[in-house]
Amino acid sequence: MSIVIAILLFGFMIFFHELGHFATAKWAGVRVNEFSIGMGPKIISKTFGETAYSLRLLPIGGFVAMEGEDEESEDERRFMACPVWKRIIITSAGAIMNLILGFAVVFVLTCGQTMVGTTTVASFLENSSSANYLEVDDTILAVNGEKSGCDYDIVYSLIRDTDGIVSMDVLRGGEKIHLDEVVFNTQEINGMKSIILDFSIYGEEPNIFGRIGYSFRWTWSLVKLVWHSLGDIISGEFGISQLSGPIGVTETISDAVQETNYKGLLLILAIITVNLGVFNLLPLPALDGGRIFFMIIELFRGKPINQKVEGIIHGVGMALLMLLMVIVAYNDIVRLITGG
Repeated sequence: MSIVIAILLFGFMIFFHELGHFATAKWAGVRVNEFSIGMGPKIISKTFGETAYSLRLLPIGGFVAMEGEDEESEDERRFMACPVWKRIIITSAGAIMNLILGFAVVFVLTCGQTMVGTTTVASFLENSSSANYLEVDDTILAVNGEKSGCDYDIVYSLIRDTDGIVSMDVLRGGEKIHLDEVVFNTQEINGMKSIILDFSIYGEEPNIFGRIGYSFRWTWSLVKLVWHSLGDIISGEFGISQLSGPIGVTETISDAVQETNYKGLLLILAIITVNLGVFNLLPLPALDGGRIFFMIIELFRGKPINQKVEGIIHGVGMALLMLLMVIVAYNDIVRLITGG
């Protein structure tokens, strides 16, 4: 059941991503030859109008095949015949749809809560370390220089800390105060030191506009979490061995299903779809962001990069991406076997 749910969730996210490309391509007048969910051999395919709609065997991706996107074509409705600004919109639409889906899921979660969190300290746990620095009714404005727009910003900033000592900007009695070294107790999990969150915050019951605003702040917090995580990987703070792919995600989904934790399942969906949106916009070959990067160069040059050269670059990028996926899958399998 957990595998089925994982496949459905991945398919749902892929569908929204490809729908973004498809809808904007149709809007721009580009001929779409195929809209596919999944990769590999076709399971079923039906043609309506000029487009074949397909479901393929491997649930690891999808694509929208546009005329003249990756090959030479003389069709007047080919992708490359579009103005570059329209091509940028088409190419970025998939990732943007993932971010919109993330917001929608977060909004559902927010509406399911009686109250939402603020950034104001309400109380401290017994033997709290941070109580030596923070006070009840302190409003936390920033942690380690990162602005705190909602309670999740605070949590994610503390999660990323590695030594248990953070700087904070707080609003206390109407005055902004900077705290250089707020010390937290820590614990070690899987060989990594993490902060013990030893204070609680006030909750509030917002109206519908407050819920929408909170959902935007929470979604933006997820975007920043993904961005900072990528930065930590590049800087070497976290290794490739700590990444998870579809196998690891399926295990996490399985845990949520077994615990009947559907709120947790929705949060996983929100995190993954936001992750897909941010990752796809990175200016790397084979990703949507890499294609957009070449289009931006085209804007400045006044003419496109040679399609064959660009195709080779994206091909190499795809090969490296597939290699990374294999390594991540291997790590997931090792963790499953060893229980690590």
